[in-house]
Amino acid sequence: MASVPCILFFVSSMVISMASSLVFRRCWRPSTSNVAAFLTNRSWAGITSMTSYDSMKDSIHYSGKTSRRSGFNFFSPSFSQGCWYTQNDILFCESSKFYPSRVAARRTKATLLALPKAKTENESQMTKDALQMIKTAIHAVDPFVAVSNRMRIQDDGSNLDGSSKSQLAVEQQSGGAQLKYDLENYNTIKIFSFGKASAAMAMAAAKIISDAYPKHLEGVVVIKDGHATSKEIQTMNEEYNIVVRSASHPIPDERSVAAANEILQSAYDSDEKTLVIACISGGGSALFCSPRDPLTLEDLVATNTALLASGMPIEKMNVIRKRLENGKGGKLAVAAYPATVLTLVLSDIIRDPLDMIASGPTVPDDGSDWNDACKLVEDYGLGCGGDHELPAAVLELLQVGKTGNLDDTPKSKHPAFSSTAGLTKLCETVLVGNNDAAVMAAAEEAEELGYHPVVLGTCMEGEASCIAGVYVTMAEMLARQRINFTNDEISRTKLFPIAKLPCALIVGGETTVTLPPRCNGKGGRNQELALTAAVKLREMNLRDVVLASVGTDGTDGPTDAAGAIIDGGTISRLASCDDVEAFAKEALNHHDAYNLLSKLEDDISLIKTGPTGTNVADVCIILVR
Repeated sequence: MASVPCILFFVSSMVISMASSLVFRRCWRPSTSNVAAFLTNRSWAGITSMTSYDSMKDSIHYSGKTSRRSGFNFFSPSFSQGCWYTQNDILFCESSKFYPSRVAARRTKATLLALPKAKTENESQMTKDALQMIKTAIHAVDPFVAVSNRMRIQDDGSNLDGSSKSQLAVEQQSGGAQLKYDLENYNTIKIFSFGKASAAMAMAAAKIISDAYPKHLEGVVVIKDGHATSKEIQTMNEEYNIVVRSASHPIPDERSVAAANEILQSAYDSDEKTLVIACISGGGSALFCSPRDPLTLEDLVATNTALLASGMPIEKMNVIRKRLENGKGGKLAVAAYPATVLTLVLSDIIRDPLDMIASGPTVPDDGSDWNDACKLVEDYGLGCGGDHELPAAVLELLQVGKTGNLDDTPKSKHPAFSSTAGLTKLCETVLVGNNDAAVMAAAEEAEELGYHPVVLGTCMEGEASCIAGVYVTMAEMLARQRINFTNDEISRTKLFPIAKLPCALIVGGETTVTLPPRCNGKGGRNQELALTAAVKLREMNLRDVVLASVGTDGTDGPTDAAGAIIDGGTISRLASCDDVEAFAKEALNHHDAYNLLSKLEDDISLIKTGPTGTNVADVCIILVR
C-alpha cells in the first residue's frame, strides 16, 4: 500500500509538470496578484526564501505583450531550488544544483515576466549623474574662461629709461609657447567676434586689453538672437566701444549680411598700425554672411537649407560656403591687410580644422578649391534635379569658378599670411577650446561620481540613428557583467569588458541627420540619436542604462532643446499610445523626435539648458550599472 501514495505523487507531479509547461507555452496574460500567488503558493522551501525573489516579487507585473515560453518545467527541482533574479527587466531562474551549464546557457528561455515601466532606482540616480556630467562638460568650455586662460598683459621692462612697455601675450597651447604683441606699436585695436560664443569671447578679450591699452579700442560683435544678456551688450557698448549686432542662425538673414558688411568695411579701413583680434566660434558661418556678386541673400538661404537637409558634415558644407561669400576662406584677413590679425578660435568641428571653423575667415584655404566644391555638389545630390538642388545662380557660379574664370579663396602665399620681422606672423590663429576639453571634463566628473570612465574619442560622426545602435550595442556588452555565468562558452564574453561596472562611456563629435524632401518633423541630431537608442533599449529589454546626448551650445536643430536623455523604460512610459514601439519608430521615420519626447511631461527627456554661450559640438554620455 505504501507504493500507492508514491505512484499518486509521481502521477500528480507529472500532471502538474505538463500543466505548467502548457501554461508557459500558451499566450498568457496574468495579473500582478495571480502571478505572485502562482509563485508563492508552491511548497518549495528554496524559492520562497530567496532574497532576490522576495525583494522584487511585489513589483512584478506583466508587460502586456503576448509571449510564448519554451516549456521549461518551472516546478522541477532545478528551478524551485534555484536562484531567482532580475536582468534587463526580466525575471530569471538559474540553478546551481541541477544542470547548471544547461540552465545558464538557456537562461533567456527561463524568463517569466517583464518588470515595471517606471524608472528603476539605478536609472533615477544615473539620470541625475548624466545631467551633472553634461553640466560639467559645458562649464569646462566656457568661452570667457577659455580666452582669459590664454591671454594676458605683461611688461617686458625693455625701455631705455627703465620703464616697461606692455605686451599682449597669448599662449598658442595651454602652458606652451607664447605669441607677443607690443601694444605701443598699434594705434587701434579692433575686436571682431561672431559665432555662438561671440559675446563671451569678445568680453574676455576686451577686458584684458582695456586694462593696459590707453589708445583706441573698437569692435563689432555678431550674436545669435538671445545669446547675450542686456548687461553684456551694455558693457561692451559703454565700456569697450564695441557694437553688438543680432542675427539669425542657422539660416542667415538681412541682419547677418549687414553685420558682416560692417565688419568687412572696418577691416578694409585698417592699416599697419592696427591690431585685429578676431574671436570666432561655431555658428559663425551663418552670422557672418556677405553674398558674393551676383548672389543674393535668398540664394545663400536656399543653399544653407539644402546643405543642412543633405546630411553633409559641417566641414564639407564650408568648402562650398566659403566660395559663395566675401568674408570666408581667408578673405577677412585679406580685407584687413596690412593690419596684424590675431584669431582666437573655439572649435565646433571634429579634429579642429582651423580653415573650416566658421568657414575659416582669417585662415588661408590651402585644402580646397572650386573642383572640390563641385564634386560635393555631385556627391550629395545638390545639382540640377537632385534631391537637394541648389539655386541656379549658385550652381552657375560654381561652374564658372571651376573653369578658372573667378578668383578662388586666398592661399598661404598671399602677403596677408606672410611672416613679419618680429616674433609672429602677420596673421596668427590660436585654438582656445574644443570638444576634447568638454569630453575630458565629463570623464573626470564621472570618476568623481564613482563610475569607471571610458573616453571613446572626440571624432564620432555619421548618421545619428546608426551611431545610436553602436552605443546601445556597447552598453549591452557591458551589461553582461551583471550575471555570473557558469557556462564556459558564455563566460568567455565577460573576459574582455572595456570597463567594470558602473561604467560611463563618454564620446564627442557631431552626427548628422539626412532629411527627405519636404520633411516636416521637428528635432535635432541629438534628439534623434537618443530616441533611436531608447527604441533599441526597449527592443533588447535592457534596463539600468541611461544615455544623454547634447549640443554644447544649448541648441539641437531648430528647437529649444539642447538634446535628450533616455533610459530603457522611456518608450514604455508613452502610456497614451497603444503600441508605443511602433509610435516611436513612426516618429523616427518622420524625424520628429522633439514632438514625441515632449509627450513625456512627467519625465526628464528633453534637455533644455537655454543658450550656453559656448559651442564645441556634441557630447554623449552612456551610463551602465
